[in-house]
Amino acid sequence: MEEQENLEVIMELIMYGGDAKSNAMEAIQAAKAGDFELAEEKIKAAEASLTKAHHSQTGMLTQEAQGNHTKVSLLMVHGQDHLMTSMAFTDLAKEVIDVYKRISEK
Repeated sequence: MEEQENLEVIMELIMYGGDAKSNAMEAIQAAKAGDFELAEEKIKAAEASLTKAHHSQTGMLTQEAQGNHTKVSLLMVHGQDHLMTSMAFTDLAKEVIDVYKRISEK
């Protein structure tokens, strides 16, 4: 993978990961306010961003599997970390929303 393409993929990981985390946080805030419809919309938006990031990442992984090794940089590590943190945060947000739903039902 060329260096410019590599940089674009890394920036997509950071951008889509950030979008996902922001939407997941907004979903928690919506659930906290009792707006579960908005919370669900925000979680879906977070998942859509994670899917886009995953597609970007898959291209890099495919190149690596084909023997086209990519130079690992601090920026790449940051992008991967950002994506993984966003994935975990989105999963946790779903659980928090579920707790808020259960509380509101009582």
